[in-house]
Amino acid sequence: MTETLVSERSKPKNSDEYIEMLRSQLRGNSECGTTHYNLAVALMGKQEYDAAEKELHDAIDCSPSLAEAYVLLGGICLQRGDLEGCLRYNKYATKARAGFAEGYANIGFVLLQLIDGKDEQADEEKLDRAIKNLQKAVIHNANFVQAYTTLGNAYLMKGLVDESIAANLEAIRIQPNFPIAHNNLAVGYLQKKEYELAIFHLDKAKSLGFEVAEAMKQELAPYRKSKLI
Repeated sequence: MTETLVSERSKPKNSDEYIEMLRSQLRGNSECGTTHYNLAVALMGKQEYDAAEKELHDAIDCSPSLAEAYVLLGGICLQRGDLEGCLRYNKYATKARAGFAEGYANIGFVLLQLIDGKDEQADEEKLDRAIKNLQKAVIHNANFVQAYTTLGNAYLMKGLVDESIAANLEAIRIQPNFPIAHNNLAVGYLQKKEYELAIFHLDKAKSLGFEVAEAMKQELAPYRKSKLI
């Protein structure tokens, strides 16, 4: 009982106290990768990205298999607009830990962002690689909602409408009120001219707070039995 009370009293009251507590722990044991990682997360919460980046590199030096640290380094790169850096660190993450779903999903996401329309063949290769990595993400984590929706987007870009619909249906099976998946389903069903389903999912996305495209609303308006939007 006494130990519990002491532990409760020693809990940090705010982020600054938490950061100082972690730094104190590192002064006693600088080789703990998890503590370096936790400190980096806390520093990122205060938008101290340079300091967080240093701690993440220290975390990896101490614990080379800490895939989450690579992902956060990728996140810092993304925050700086460095897509190639983000891609590189997420590749490191999947090498650091086999079957690391988040790393594969991030690779797929970044590859889609790198499609720029300048080279059709290169863009097609990026799209195919994105799909492959996103498929790996959902294989390794069958409940990864965001990966399913990103995969659905990639399938749409590839012209695989049925596959896109299947991926987004899987997303709402896991999380029924995920608005992006409903919007994606509206796009897919519209392309298949299944207007009733398209309207249903568009309205669902809107009701969940998603800002649906005006062009979609206009295109579906003639097929409504009652004007809901």
